[in-house]
Amino acid sequence: MNTSVRAGLSGVAAAAVALGVAEIVAVVTGPLSAPLLAVGGVVVDTVPGPVKDAAVRVFGIHDKTALIVGTLILLTGYAYAIGVLAARRWWIGVAGIALFGMIGAVAAMTRHDAGPMAWLPSVAGAALAVWVLHRLLGLGARPAEEDGRRRFLKGVGLAAGLAVAGGAAGRLLTSRQAVQQARDAVVLPAPRQSPPPLPAGVQVADVTPYVSPNADFYRIDTALYPPQIDPSTWELRIHGMVRNPITITWEQLLRRPMIERYVTLACVSNEVGGDLIGNALWLGTPIRELLDEADPLPGADQVVQRSADGWTCGTPTAVLRDGRDALLAVGMNGEPLPVAHGFPVRMVVPGLYGYVSACKWITEIELTRFADFDAYWVPRGWSAQGPIKLQSRIDTPRKGTKRAAGTVVVGGVAWAQHTGIAKVEVQIDDEPWREATLAATVSADTWRQWSYPWQATPGEHRLRVRATDRNGQTQTATPAPTAPDGATGWHAVTVRID
Repeated sequence: MNTSVRAGLSGVAAAAVALGVAEIVAVVTGPLSAPLLAVGGVVVDTVPGPVKDAAVRVFGIHDKTALIVGTLILLTGYAYAIGVLAARRWWIGVAGIALFGMIGAVAAMTRHDAGPMAWLPSVAGAALAVWVLHRLLGLGARPAEEDGRRRFLKGVGLAAGLAVAGGAAGRLLTSRQAVQQARDAVVLPAPRQSPPPLPAGVQVADVTPYVSPNADFYRIDTALYPPQIDPSTWELRIHGMVRNPITITWEQLLRRPMIERYVTLACVSNEVGGDLIGNALWLGTPIRELLDEADPLPGADQVVQRSADGWTCGTPTAVLRDGRDALLAVGMNGEPLPVAHGFPVRMVVPGLYGYVSACKWITEIELTRFADFDAYWVPRGWSAQGPIKLQSRIDTPRKGTKRAAGTVVVGGVAWAQHTGIAKVEVQIDDEPWREATLAATVSADTWRQWSYPWQATPGEHRLRVRATDRNGQTQTATPAPTAPDGATGWHAVTVRID
């Protein structure tokens, strides 16, 4: 192992120690003050809309993991270079680490609700990294004899152990301070209204479950670390262009009349045939009733929702008061909201994409006007209003699969939330469209499964699907990207029949 390699590894070990120590300090100053999450949060907030859309398209629900991994890879390369340069000019190493600490500290101070000590994790980590780098460079510069190599490798191993222990302890302590215990103690109120039991035949074989389990429900948001909100301290403020501003506590919210409704939610980043969509049983209080109590002023055409992490979305006021089951939700599939899906409270609005309606970790509602305020995604190129577009998807057989000749059941889902699906058709190659059999459904606010028995013949075949909603509108064949207001086109798969 030559001197440059030892110096590079010294830089990487010092950076790892900095991150591990920062995680420990962030237990006190807040998880979002840790440099990795702070810098990642700045990237999420500043990245152009097309870049974010591309990340979701490539990585789906793992876009945040990809961001963190990518940041770690870049940091590793940076730290390696700093180590090599520091071995030649020590001041370069000090300057490089100082820059790392400054970037992390500034990023942490810009986070929503950053405390006065949010800079501390990055600075403390950087300070220790300077000492570690100096020690390891001293060991690495010694003659390349067996004893010298052992000392250097032992030093790197100790640094790595400190980094791993610090990072793990920080995450563990943070999770212990988090809200999981409070969530487990929540007893949800009984709803005043519940939907009837799921009808027979609601599920088609080999099609995605009609009700999406909480653990499998898609998650797309800007939070690298879900806000940890103790419900005992939660409040919702309704203000702005209203005659009667309201502040509601958690206890007051749970005493309000609750209803349960199945509602399918979809992300505007969902491509044709994509899986950024899910259906769940939500428990909450009608937002219409809260708005009526607040009494919006004339002209207040937008309801701006703010999350605990500062994220905003804007929903048309008229939509929230038109009779649909828009909910301020506290429960999901019979249990309190998962932390990753908005605990303790979130919005659920049938018929609108999540970026304009489904605010998680909600703490504020402001009545305003679309002309006066653009929510988070609007300046990034997305439409101010996002009604969900009519879509359908083939779940079985999947693309590229092989099946034996004979009867092959083609099945999938179609959705036109708050309008409902009236018909689904399947096309085999260039043959005429054939009407599929619609499965039972609970309401127009959920997706609907369908099936079509195909007498498959040997060869390669292309299958396509299109849907028609209850207003008589048939899904357009014209392809469109997800931006600025949702993808369109017919989903198609190619299968091989033997």
